[in-house]
Amino acid sequence: MDSLPDITASPMQRVSAPVLDAAVGRARDALMARQQGDGHWVFELEADGTIPAEYVMLCRFFGRVQPEREARIGRYLRRLQQQENPNCAGGWPLFHGGKLDISCSVKAYFALRLIGDSPDAPHMIAARDAILAAGGAAKSNVFTRCTLALFGQVPWHAVPVMPPELMLLPKWFPFHVGKVSYWARTVLIPLTVVMARRPQPLAPIGVDIRELFTTPPDEVKEWPGGAHQQEPWISLFRAVDWALQRAQKLFPRTHRIRAEAACERFVTERLNGDDGLGAIYPAMANAVWMYHCLGVPADDPRMVTAWAAVEKLVTDRDDGETYVQPCFSPVWDTALVAHALLEAGGEQAVTAVERGLDWLLTCEIRDVKGDWAWQRPGLAPGGWAFQYANPHYPDVDDTAVVVLAMDRWRQMSPEDRPDIDAAIQRAAIWTTGMQSKGGGWGAFDADNTYHYLNHIPFADHGALLDPPTVDVTGRCLGMLAQLGEAQGKPAREAVAYILAQQEADGAWYGRWGINYIYGTWSALCALNAAGLQHDHPSMRRAVAWIETRQNADGGWGEDGDTYPERGGTAPDSSSRPGVSTASQTAWAMLGLMAAGELESPALSRGAAWLMAQQDDNGEWSEPDYTGTGFPRVFYLRYHGYRQIFPTWALARLRNLRASNTRRIAQGL
Repeated sequence: MDSLPDITASPMQRVSAPVLDAAVGRARDALMARQQGDGHWVFELEADGTIPAEYVMLCRFFGRVQPEREARIGRYLRRLQQQENPNCAGGWPLFHGGKLDISCSVKAYFALRLIGDSPDAPHMIAARDAILAAGGAAKSNVFTRCTLALFGQVPWHAVPVMPPELMLLPKWFPFHVGKVSYWARTVLIPLTVVMARRPQPLAPIGVDIRELFTTPPDEVKEWPGGAHQQEPWISLFRAVDWALQRAQKLFPRTHRIRAEAACERFVTERLNGDDGLGAIYPAMANAVWMYHCLGVPADDPRMVTAWAAVEKLVTDRDDGETYVQPCFSPVWDTALVAHALLEAGGEQAVTAVERGLDWLLTCEIRDVKGDWAWQRPGLAPGGWAFQYANPHYPDVDDTAVVVLAMDRWRQMSPEDRPDIDAAIQRAAIWTTGMQSKGGGWGAFDADNTYHYLNHIPFADHGALLDPPTVDVTGRCLGMLAQLGEAQGKPAREAVAYILAQQEADGAWYGRWGINYIYGTWSALCALNAAGLQHDHPSMRRAVAWIETRQNADGGWGEDGDTYPERGGTAPDSSSRPGVSTASQTAWAMLGLMAAGELESPALSRGAAWLMAQQDDNGEWSEPDYTGTGFPRVFYLRYHGYRQIFPTWALARLRNLRASNTRRIAQGL
């Protein structure tokens, strides 16, 4: 690759306009080449080794032995193990370059044992040694212990009690399914039936992993909780779980029947065809297990549909590997690509975007009032989900980004599109109606702020809720501002919320992307769109933070370990920049430009780094995980991010340099 230019040169001279324009053109063409026949874009969405391992376990539980597919998944898991060996010493991490994660490693090891790998094989010995050195399988999280209990590897008392009767609790009760996030709801409700019924594998598995425990599972006295959990909640909820463990057999049979029926109704109503319950793998797998526990035959349409959704996520690669995606991301991908291409410009790009927007119109959710309506019963639907179909669970983040793209396109196009105008109006009303108290937005629900629930034993992952976040709020504020509503009460409250959430060092926390770079970009774009002056102290502090986090090579990077170890949003004192990545460098550049820093040497160095990393096909390589599912628990590698955001950032830099303004007109 080309060497970086001399940074002592004038900032405006470091990347010439023709060179920058050529890089944008190559990147734009590469993105356009990935458009699907019906107009949408979708890229792979990859998590860690957990989900393919869980898929192997699910299939083996039901006696579904698939030698060829298992061999391909085995190659994937072994390749990850070898690739991450420098940091994990035989185990598996949650993200590329991360440290060993005990739960992921236990599941990957168990899956390889089920596939047929000998415990005496060198890679299995290395994995076992790494797991034992980290404290053994007893240190696994609740979801892992639940899976192990299904296979008889740990006793059921290793799993906190969450009985199906939770479905019968009134809304005013401290715990109600409407008080947890959509993802927790769709995963937990079918799982309560499974945990109550405690089924056994349909065929002998012939595998035991007791070698992963430092203490025999039956002798473990205390199973771990989450690092974020604090007193007095820990003691209180442990006492509740102790009582529930002993009272399970005392629940009235009539209540259990009613509760399980309520769980079945909930799942079946939201089964969502072959796009699956909640359109996320863990919920889909639990639906399969729940139907089995309830005696639903294998050829029943509900069971057939539940299995079809699981199988749809299995992804075969040309290199001989197979893994399982956690979900699909076509709406998100299509909307983001639309922004990048509109920034890059060109008649063909604008035409391609129109085709993408036409596809998005077919995905608008207009006739289903989903779970969000529990908090907003009077609000009419009008949003988009993240996946191909998930009508009960549209999210305001996707909806705002879609609206921003549609509005920008109609500003650029002479064509009159009443259908797009109407969709924008419906979505803007719905999104505004989903604003939480305090001015922020959560992703799927309003006012989902019952923070004490993150201290129950089952919530050791610390992600039971969907409270307002700066990144989602930023997109919603940007949407309102771009639609001319920057002076309205919702926008003013959103500005106040974002300003109040700024960290002491000048950054903002990123909930759905890693991490402070993502949050800071989201906040700066929104505040700029809302009219905050570039010399505002919050803007200046954020710019200073971005500049201090730039790597020596000119790029920016963070990894999942920058999330606070004990929860919250304030960075740990040990937080450090990570290796430079294409997507995070682009976010930093977009943030600087939103703050008016067009002549910043840091911006020019970032552009030079991106251009030096671009290959001859106009693309970037990014093995790193820069997306977040749940901080410290579940990370995502969006395969499209490495292409979308660098295209966007370089095109915006080109456009701003060619204009007579430093203020970005768009909300994103």
